[in-house]
Amino acid sequence: MPPNIRNVKKINILLSITMFFLFIFFILSSRFYAAFSAHCTTETASKTFQKCMPLPTQQASIAWTFHPHNATLDLCFFGSFISPSGWVGWGINPTSSEMTGTRALVAFPDPNSGQLVLLPFILDSTVKLQKSPLLSTPLDIHLVSSSAALYGGKMATIHNGATVQIYATLKLSPNKTKIRLVWNRGLYVQGYSPTIHPTTSNDLSSIAILDILSGSAAAQHDNTRTLRIVHGMINTISWGIMLPIGAITARYLRQIESIGPTWFYAHAGIQVSGICLGTVGFGIGIRLGDLSPGVVYSLHKKLGIATFCLGWLQMMALLFRPKTTNKFRRYWKSYHHFVGYACVVLGVVNVFQGFEVMGEGKSYGKLVYCLCLSTLVGICVSLEANSWVVFCRKSEEEKLRREGLIASSVSNSKGSGVIMLN
Repeated sequence: MPPNIRNVKKINILLSITMFFLFIFFILSSRFYAAFSAHCTTETASKTFQKCMPLPTQQASIAWTFHPHNATLDLCFFGSFISPSGWVGWGINPTSSEMTGTRALVAFPDPNSGQLVLLPFILDSTVKLQKSPLLSTPLDIHLVSSSAALYGGKMATIHNGATVQIYATLKLSPNKTKIRLVWNRGLYVQGYSPTIHPTTSNDLSSIAILDILSGSAAAQHDNTRTLRIVHGMINTISWGIMLPIGAITARYLRQIESIGPTWFYAHAGIQVSGICLGTVGFGIGIRLGDLSPGVVYSLHKKLGIATFCLGWLQMMALLFRPKTTNKFRRYWKSYHHFVGYACVVLGVVNVFQGFEVMGEGKSYGKLVYCLCLSTLVGICVSLEANSWVVFCRKSEEEKLRREGLIASSVSNSKGSGVIMLN
């Protein structure tokens, strides 16, 4: 089999493996939220509850028992610390599905003794603006009792990842079976005042409406969450996978003389498709910004705008592509290579930044993307090594030809493998 045909088959196999990883990424990315919240329990060290349900963010869950004869509700919220000096809070908003107005119970280590304490807070509009420290205030709801405990009993300590259980008994209004849940966690506490929590999409989406009779929860801002997932998946596939594949196609397929200009059409088709798809993802990102006033991911936004502009500069460059005989062709090629590689690098970096923004830095989606990207890197290393071997071989043949050790007819004898010596 001729070497060129073997090279084409190898490239096809490697690209097929890449597309397989891309398919796996698509499947797992659509399910990673469920993978992180698929656990709950009805039993604790002190109580057993009738029902439990995982909450949609932060790997939190809730268990409860409703007593219809006196309209009381026993609850236990399960959350985890993200810092040894941090806090975990849970509460109910009597009026709306948002943080402002929430009556919360917040657990954190006592600054003096280090023991776990639980204090009540009312989150008014000044909390979001951080105009003043958050001070503990008695709740104006029918809270019968409350307590908090670390998972593992009295010997447990507060550390990153430690699970806390916040218990509460509430007296509900007659015929009220739905409550608005709000929960979150932060990195540290100033005195006895919890500081602002992280502002990833998961942290900003920690709101749900719980139906205590049916045991179902309707997460709030479903449209926004869906847009975030779609935005992330589209941009990962376009800027983070398709554009690198297009760059690989241009760099290595063009060296195979037998396929002619096919490499150019493959390269242009992949890049144009990737940029058009990325434009859709960019538009969704702008819409998400409009739906989230006051929430700005500065670095992610700047990288996204830079990548988008570079991508469309490449598209526009196709309209001004000089002919091969034009003296400005080499300058156009230098510009095209520089802008193209810069677009690919910024796109990949921003994909990783997007995972952090969404709070999915340890998700299965990111793992699969890393595997896919590693496959592409492996393809590049293999093809680059092969290119250097071919280049060195041709250079050696050219050197021998100049020295007269190989006859000029060698170019006509490659197919038969015969070397003519002087």
